[in-house]
Amino acid sequence: MKVLAMCGSMRFAQQMQELAYALETERGLCVLTCVCPPEGTIVTDTARERLAEAHRERIARSDGIYVVNIGGYIGAAVREEIRCAQAMGKEVLYHCEA
Repeated sequence: MKVLAMCGSMRFAQQMQELAYALETERGLCVLTCVCPPEGTIVTDTARERLAEAHRERIARSDGIYVVNIGGYIGAAVREEIRCAQAMGKEVLYHCEA
């Protein structure tokens, strides 16, 4: 079973949950999703770095990443995750064609 780490802007949190479900149930993939802070949470710099470190580990443990780029949007953090995945030789799949 192919394992993909899902990457995308937190503005797409709901869509990422829906896509993870579809990828697992319809395509038979195992999707490692990112953690989204509860609405209204103030994310500290320490928390942000810990979340980033955990996500880099998800990428390292995966076969590739699935980039949720609705409307073509890819933010700075996701661009860095793409560079990280490419440096590790991981497959990079995009939800929307560029």
